[in-house]
Amino acid sequence: MSRSAFGKVVDTQVSRRTILQASGLGALGFALAACSGPATGEELTNTQTDDVDWSTITPATEITWWSNHPGSSKDAEDELIRQFTEKTGIAVKLVTAGASYDEVAQRFQAASGTDSLPDLVIASDVWWFRYFLNGQIMPLDGVFTHLKVDTSDYNPTLYGDYEFDGAHYAAPYARSTPLFYYNKDVFKKAGLPDRGPRTWDEFEQWAPKLQEVLPADGAPLGLGVGTSWSAWWMLNVLWGRGATYSNEWDITLNTPEAIAAGEWVRELYHDKKFASIGNDTNADFAAGYFGCLIGSTGSLTGLLDAATFNLGASFLPEGPEGPGVPTGGTGLAIPSSRSPEQQLAAAMFLDFLTNAESTAFFSKSTGYMPVRTSATTGPTMTALYDEIPLYRVAIDQLAITRSQDWVRVFVPSGDQILSEGIEQIVLKNTPAQQAWESITPRLDRAFTENVEPYL
Repeated sequence: MSRSAFGKVVDTQVSRRTILQASGLGALGFALAACSGPATGEELTNTQTDDVDWSTITPATEITWWSNHPGSSKDAEDELIRQFTEKTGIAVKLVTAGASYDEVAQRFQAASGTDSLPDLVIASDVWWFRYFLNGQIMPLDGVFTHLKVDTSDYNPTLYGDYEFDGAHYAAPYARSTPLFYYNKDVFKKAGLPDRGPRTWDEFEQWAPKLQEVLPADGAPLGLGVGTSWSAWWMLNVLWGRGATYSNEWDITLNTPEAIAAGEWVRELYHDKKFASIGNDTNADFAAGYFGCLIGSTGSLTGLLDAATFNLGASFLPEGPEGPGVPTGGTGLAIPSSRSPEQQLAAAMFLDFLTNAESTAFFSKSTGYMPVRTSATTGPTMTALYDEIPLYRVAIDQLAITRSQDWVRVFVPSGDQILSEGIEQIVLKNTPAQQAWESITPRLDRAFTENVEPYL
């Protein structure tokens, strides 16, 4: 046992699995009123069960799916729905429930306890745990066993992200890592190698050369802000400089390494002018205002279509202490309050959406990683790698990924609070130490009120 940065005594030997098990003890009535994220309804109860005899259930003939169409994937989703309906006769109503994972989550939270819930919903890396704690999503293992879903073919890390006590509460769908994109034409004009910088030090050496050949209102690097984004890419900077948001439950934003990482970001934007958020970071990059971009793998297809230049992609640059690549993206979950008939139909659709052929099609259409191991070496992806080698970069980068810091993904509103601290640094030129100190009490409160009681 040790005293955490939250000032509370915690078991430092507890595993992620144990934490999730313990957290489930307090799921009834779990509320987020103290946090800045969407509040949960007080009427919610933990109805997560897996005791349905699925062999006696007839699937519903129509279901509703809430998506934000990650990676501009609506056309791909419509095509997958068409194929599924043709195969099964089950109609799927696709609803644009928000423009981002957070907007979908807010709408899902608001609809809880009503008849307006969907039968399948986006469950991102920073939202599925909250859904679980509130009893809002069902375990998939029983219905997947009934449907003979080959879960062993899911990438084990991606599928394991949604596990609690041996049960899985979502399946991976649009999974990604950040990538470093660059404008090959601008690099050539600047006299730079046709590759991404291997380190951030190398990028800083190249940035002045990029500035010379970019528009006056452009910048060497486009790097946007916002929830579900800022705190994700910042992990690359922190980890690469030997820093973290937290060490398990211990907040580590007061360490010299974390402060130095934040100061490096502040200087990148404000002192050196090497980075900018632009108006629409991806669109500005595609239009040639930025020489480089950190974007999701899910942006690859859209960038290939929109870019007015030859597009390059590479691993994220390393820091002085080495690489730092987080995984992210979203899975799909089935609400626990829907009828067994709706849940079975939704599970059938979820199986279809994430089978080897469908995930390869979705990956080809968007740039997100295939979630099944067999798909990465199947004919669709192999042909795609030969045609457009950029699609292989994200698959290869998986070898150096690591799990995200707990305060971002397990503490309710942790991602949003961290993002607001980063925005102070990026948008207001706030010194990193001051920004980190301003958000630490809020992270402390989110932990002590919404996590610690369930440990």
